[in-house]
Amino acid sequence: MRVDSKIIVKKETQDENLYQSLAERSKHEEFLRKAVDLLVERVVFGRSTRSSKVVEWAAPDEIKKAIDLKPRLGPASHDELLAFMANVARYSVNTGHPYFVNQLFSSVDPYGLVGQWLTDALNPSVYTFEVAPVFTLMEEEVLREMRKIVGWPEGEGDGIFCPGGSIANGYAISCARHHFYPEVKYKGVHAVPKLVLFTSELAHYSTKKMAAFMGIGSDNCVNIKTDDVGKMNIVDLEMKIKIAIDNKCTPFMVTATSGTTVFGAFDPLVAISDLCKKYNLWLHVDAAWGGGALMSKKHRHLLNGIELADSVTWNPHKLLAAPQQCSTFLTRHKKVLSEGHSSNAKYLFQKDKFYDTSYDTGDKHIQCGRRADVLKFWFMWKAKGTEGFEKHVDKLFDNAKYFLDHIKQREGFQLVIAEPQCTNIMFWYIPKCLRGCENDADYYERLHKVAPKIKERMIKEGSMMVTYQPQGDLVNFFRIVFQNSALDHKDMVYFANEFERLGSDMIV
Repeated sequence: MRVDSKIIVKKETQDENLYQSLAERSKHEEFLRKAVDLLVERVVFGRSTRSSKVVEWAAPDEIKKAIDLKPRLGPASHDELLAFMANVARYSVNTGHPYFVNQLFSSVDPYGLVGQWLTDALNPSVYTFEVAPVFTLMEEEVLREMRKIVGWPEGEGDGIFCPGGSIANGYAISCARHHFYPEVKYKGVHAVPKLVLFTSELAHYSTKKMAAFMGIGSDNCVNIKTDDVGKMNIVDLEMKIKIAIDNKCTPFMVTATSGTTVFGAFDPLVAISDLCKKYNLWLHVDAAWGGGALMSKKHRHLLNGIELADSVTWNPHKLLAAPQQCSTFLTRHKKVLSEGHSSNAKYLFQKDKFYDTSYDTGDKHIQCGRRADVLKFWFMWKAKGTEGFEKHVDKLFDNAKYFLDHIKQREGFQLVIAEPQCTNIMFWYIPKCLRGCENDADYYERLHKVAPKIKERMIKEGSMMVTYQPQGDLVNFFRIVFQNSALDHKDMVYFANEFERLGSDMIV
């Protein structure tokens, strides 16, 4: 009994110490090394090969059985924790897989990953120089260089890293409103007229959502018609600006898009800027997706006129393949972020510190605690150089063109847009059962069912992951998105072959 008692006491003592938030070599080194080894071998390398699955499909109930998802009263052992890691990875979508082309992000960049690991190991919160000396300086340098690339002289202006492009578009609305009506900061929405903003009918939903969130109202976010390739219609924009004025509303901004989510369309920024100047409106450009093309001399023409914008959203985690999340809001106006959002909390942003408090940049954010999202992007930029990013972007566009040209020559593929602008390629796959049936009354109803069925097959087999959607009057079509520069022309042929294999014998 005495021996058993000692064992129990020893176990209880060990368990009691597990709650302490400090890495100790004697307790944690072996576990940490095994955990890192598991990540490197099984996740980074083991899941990035073309022969691995993009996803190991399991229904919700199966995942609940495979992984104990409920928190426990007591601690788990290190071996159990490693098993949890392995199963979490096993049943998660392998977004680093070459054939994950489902969203406007993909791949796991090795330098970005190391930068993200370093970020998590340092665990900073970027609001003052005092607690984040390197990162406050790093942010300003990276954001200034991004503003230079946009085309603002000497990179003048301001900018922030923020949690996603949706929030960045919200910052644009906030800054535009404060620019014209600074009293709104203190007196609220009742102190300003009925404001109206405009954006493309194909723009990201975040602009309308943020208009609602900020008290402007989603009905006062007016959708502008687009042409047959998805670009904003300038005639419709001016007409709706005039209608808003005639209805005693106050237009104050236009959100243009450089790289729409589905069509990858680039709005005509110069013409939109001319209208914004004519009617005294703030021009914001949502370049969350297409902004990466600015790094390429060959493709930056897609964003001609972006230097005329008052503000820009640009997400390096999209076209430039930085790890999630890495989003920026850039503006040519130096003070609007700080004047519009600062609260000067004295417990954090004291003005009598022993150093230059202009480096305490956190008060211009609506957040307080904030990750150092800059580090992974900065580390990638150091590793690749601007030249490396340019080669990356050029290869994406080259792959997209090759895939486009390839499926043009193959039976069963029908393009939504014959000459897409970005690396989004949209198409219908027509199974054999529908070929020659284009004039049948139920043709489009049947075609609408094809993409979901092919998607189910590819997911359950894990062979690739490609998204689909309807758009307006268009029935479900596939949208393959090229963002991973590790792909080559052979992979483009693989995708086409796989659609044919999965869908050729389909009956709808």
